Amino acid sequence: MTRIAKLPGEFLDIENVWIPLADGTRLAARIWLPVGAAAAPVPAILEYLPYRKRDLMRYRDEPMHRYFAGHGYAALRVDIRGSGDADGVLTDEYTEQEQQDALEVLRWIAAQPWCSGRVGMLGISWGGFNALQIAALQPPELGAIITVCSTDDRYADDAHYMGGCLLNENLQWGSILLHGIAFPPDPELVGESWRELWRQRLEGLVPLPAVWMRHPWRDAYWEHGSVCEDFSRITCPVYAVGGWADGYSNAVPRLLAGLEVPRKGLIGPWAHAYPHDAVPGPTIGFLQEAVRWYDHWLRDRDTGLLDEPMLRVWMQDSVAPAPTYDTRPGRWVAEPAWPAPGISPDTWYLAPGALQREPGAAEELSVLSPQTTGLAGGEWCAFGADGEMPLDQRPDDGRSLCFDSPPLTEPLEILGAPSVELELSVDQPVALLAVRLNEVTPAGASTRITYGLLNLTHRESHAHPAPLTPGRWYPIRIALNDIAHAFTPGNQMRLALSTAYWPIAWPGPAPVSLTVRTGQATLTLPVRPPSPADAALRPFPPAEQALGDAPKVMRPARYVRRIERDLTTNETVYTLRSDGGELQGASLARIPAIGLDVGHHLEKAFRIGETDPLTARSTLRQTTTLRRGAWEVRIETSTELWADATHFHFVGRVATFEGAVRVFLREWDEAILRQLL
Repeated sequence: MTRIAKLPGEFLDIENVWIPLADGTRLAARIWLPVGAAAAPVPAILEYLPYRKRDLMRYRDEPMHRYFAGHGYAALRVDIRGSGDADGVLTDEYTEQEQQDALEVLRWIAAQPWCSGRVGMLGISWGGFNALQIAALQPPELGAIITVCSTDDRYADDAHYMGGCLLNENLQWGSILLHGIAFPPDPELVGESWRELWRQRLEGLVPLPAVWMRHPWRDAYWEHGSVCEDFSRITCPVYAVGGWADGYSNAVPRLLAGLEVPRKGLIGPWAHAYPHDAVPGPTIGFLQEAVRWYDHWLRDRDTGLLDEPMLRVWMQDSVAPAPTYDTRPGRWVAEPAWPAPGISPDTWYLAPGALQREPGAAEELSVLSPQTTGLAGGEWCAFGADGEMPLDQRPDDGRSLCFDSPPLTEPLEILGAPSVELELSVDQPVALLAVRLNEVTPAGASTRITYGLLNLTHRESHAHPAPLTPGRWYPIRIALNDIAHAFTPGNQMRLALSTAYWPIAWPGPAPVSLTVRTGQATLTLPVRPPSPADAALRPFPPAEQALGDAPKVMRPARYVRRIERDLTTNETVYTLRSDGGELQGASLARIPAIGLDVGHHLEKAFRIGETDPLTARSTLRQTTTLRRGAWEVRIETSTELWADATHFHFVGRVATFEGAVRVFLREWDEAILRQLL
């Protein structure tokens, strides 16, 4: 439970301030300002997002930014161009326009009489992305950043593609963003111009999932905003934070290894949320940690931060597979640098049905996975909702080629990215490989520890993929997601290989039979030896935050997640229905401070037949209502994706209503060439 902190200072809560840009556009900011800052200027902390600071994110923002203001920082939440109450049109993620606007915002903040001229950035997800991207532009006002649940690589490690495989998250996230862009600004703030501003947004809508699918390979589109292209461009200190249940934890070790500036890394057991308010627990005093970071770099106070290890991670203990965890057992461990000098490779060889210490005879083993393999995989990125985590892997294991170690006789702890090297052949020119590392108890329960995907046409390059020649043998290396895990003696390790991983990854155009040659095929683990220094680590303080306001819940949230199989058609459907949104789990809630009612409904479904990948189909439908007195608007969006052997087919619809009258309709029906997908 996150406790409410007693703040050392008082602050003003300024509901809205307009930030003028050079081209006449106004961005909208909510500011929490320490009392007395006009007479004694203070540093500022900026969070720069498209997620509506006035309503949808209000109750997430207040406890955090009030905390910073109570500790002597001007805290700002700014709606980017085309979102929330800002002017303009939002056409894509992380555009050059978004970044250039941010430079103007930083200059505006530093020039305010209440600001000392020194600014930090903080952000999770989109805000974590653009904190890195803006730092790479080297604005002189930016003194340090904290980037949470973000990535340095927009192609290889984001919601669109994984190992060159198209993620269903691409449609899901693109649909959610499209829905959010279609919201109007608040008439109470912008006045009578709200309809014209809304119309501009709606006329500028772009079918984002289709845009991203037209870039299936690593090209200049993805290089833009990927700071891994040149880490040296970042010259301010960076604190990178992630969670093992999140989709973005791999970026933390890459940033530590690639950056040359002062940097720290932190990875806990958490899903996609700030660590003071995240599950699985334990939570930590993240806001205290953030204040220490900014005090060091923006106030020149020696907080002892740089005397501590570069990387701290939660070493997860073994657990039984479950769809939801309130807490993950484990302990904090630390490394003074990354890559860590004490971590060493531990190699296991693949033999028929087994992992063994020595290479064996070369034998050929084949698998043709049913298209439903992967239903036990959980969500690509967990957000802390019920039912998101990987289930018992035995159903997927039974559809895979598996290799089991003997029962472990002593503790084994890994930290980093396991890797697999194989010699394989396939019977199709396009194929994917899913690799899972599981822990299996003596009773047979199988828990997924980490996994990786590879579109085998990307075996040599994400920028220049090439089709496979059926029957030809290829050497393949695949890295799994970074993880910290302590295996329990008596349990076994299991390596599972499959040619499908639905609904996380979109299948190829035809079923694939894959053959692996054992003998020299290997699994390599990054083994971390025990360190006595772990016991002496400074403990994190308990999670705390400022007191935030609360919505009036008018209808509680309802959340349903099901997997159903039709035995007459052999089709399986994974469905999620959510009556709820950002307002603390309410299906319908009132925000008393601004007199606004907000209601939200989302439904997504992934369906596929057991044997035919061309039966794959994903749909997502959303409805949001905003109401204040006689003013009421409703946004309805629906998207659908299916494919034939040569093309993907994206169908989308956005309809908006003022009262009962439909005021806008936009529909798309686009065919997108399958390019080695």
